[in-house]
Amino acid sequence: MSASMTSLEMPAAALRLSHADNTSALNVAPVYCFSILAEAEPGVMPRVLELFAKRGLVPTRWHSDVAGPKCRDLAIDIQVDGLDVQTGDYIARCLRQVYQVQAVLTSQKHVGQKHVSPKHVGQNPPGR
Repeated sequence: MSASMTSLEMPAAALRLSHADNTSALNVAPVYCFSILAEAEPGVMPRVLELFAKRGLVPTRWHSDVAGPKCRDLAIDIQVDGLDVQTGDYIARCLRQVYQVQAVLTSQKHVGQKHVSPKHVGQNPPGR
């Protein structure tokens, strides 16, 4: 291929190969997300966390805010890496049964992370 050829002029097979080469170095990790609305009471957060802890899960992200009129609502956003859909859906159903939890929304996202060769972890890559 000449240096002046653009990606629009590249054959489709070359584009597919190029795309496969670029994505092969990516690790795609599923992340299960929970968005919870509950009453702002002291016992809500430990009851919510218990559903993860008893399964040996530690949320990778937990953010909570007291909100709403007169600060009576508690909004909790939780993310758990590597949680499969069936387990995440089951935990969501359990969360909806927790006393003082008003609503639970869920979603999944896939986060791509650049693969780092183990021999280069904590070192500068060769050539630097």
